[in-house]
Amino acid sequence: MEIEEFDASKYLGRSVREMNPGEQPREKLLAYGAESLSDAELLAILLRTGTKGLNVIDLSRALLDHFKGLRNLSKQRWQSLKVIPGIADVKAITLEALFELAKRIQVASLGDEIVMNSPELAAAFFMPKLRDLSNEVFYVAFLNNSKVLTGYKKVSSGGSFATVVDPAEVMRQAILNNANSIILAHNHPSGYLKESAADIQLTNRLKKSGQLLNIPVDDHIIIAGDGYVSLRNKNLI
Repeated sequence: MEIEEFDASKYLGRSVREMNPGEQPREKLLAYGAESLSDAELLAILLRTGTKGLNVIDLSRALLDHFKGLRNLSKQRWQSLKVIPGIADVKAITLEALFELAKRIQVASLGDEIVMNSPELAAAFFMPKLRDLSNEVFYVAFLNNSKVLTGYKKVSSGGSFATVVDPAEVMRQAILNNANSIILAHNHPSGYLKESAADIQLTNRLKKSGQLLNIPVDDHIIIAGDGYVSLRNKNLI
């Protein structure tokens, strides 16, 4: 995504103190509830203060405009957020922590004991972790006999189009984690919602390695944006 050079001139306006109480984010939340606030107003409460010539609401709007909306903003690492004047380390780190918490809340909604006995449940677990990444990452989930998730491990991280996965390392991690079976998961940062020939080849290699160790590969989930592909559903496992 191409980001335009930041221009603060269109945001220079009133300070928050000059606003009517009903316009101030904290007071508005107290009076009408959090759902009544815009994205910029919610961010303003977290950021707390603006900078010289740029109130905290306009600072929040600048972030949203510069990164083309809340979804793209949430993909950024804290270092990238500092392109906006007034966003120093503390504010940038606070926002990255917020976005990470949002991802974890999605996973937490699955419950304390996560059962991965269907592609839908496996995808629901990995979607928040993988959908917004700009590089390809490969995870392995470890399951017990009841298909309950006992742990997971990132085994590879690569570039925008591929990552190198060592089957020996995948199986080593499965053994170390006492897995009765495993589920593979990786992302397509391009958003292309289809398995590649390389994906199928790697899955077959891992399936054969698992058969030798009596650790079945239950599925391979590919996350692309808000969609996913299950190689199990496609009868490719």
